[in-house]
Amino acid sequence: MYRWWCFFLLLSLVSCDLFLSKEELKDRLVNQKLRAIDWNNVDQYPLFENCDEMATKAIQRECFLQTMATYLNQAFEGLYYEVEQEVNDTIDVDLSIDEHGFITLVNIQGGDVAEQQLPNLSNELSERLNDLTTVAPALKQGVPVSVRLRLPLILNTKD
Repeated sequence: MYRWWCFFLLLSLVSCDLFLSKEELKDRLVNQKLRAIDWNNVDQYPLFENCDEMATKAIQRECFLQTMATYLNQAFEGLYYEVEQEVNDTIDVDLSIDEHGFITLVNIQGGDVAEQQLPNLSNELSERLNDLTTVAPALKQGVPVSVRLRLPLILNTKD
């Protein structure tokens, strides 16, 4: 008799999942999967048309950053500012790429010299970035997601 009680007690402790409904089991499994996902990294970076979607993640990232830098350079080409003193500063451009592939300027953080000498830079750059083509959005688990990134830009007014 004692053996039966021990067996029953052991069975009930080991198989608590037998008493859960299918809905509770599904919720538990979904929560385990969600905790296992690294939400800070994407599976595929946003891609411009010239970037290979079959390339490795590192190559995709490099292609995206190179192409984005080219577009930012083109956006700066038509801007002319008169400055009172030389500007040799680095600014950080925060961009957002939504799940539809639209690029938006979120913020420009930079040195004090750049802000003083180029007060409308953020507005000008934002207008020019709105004219950019869309990109293929970043993917996480096969689903398009929004991403934010920061690109450093070096401003130098020397000839």
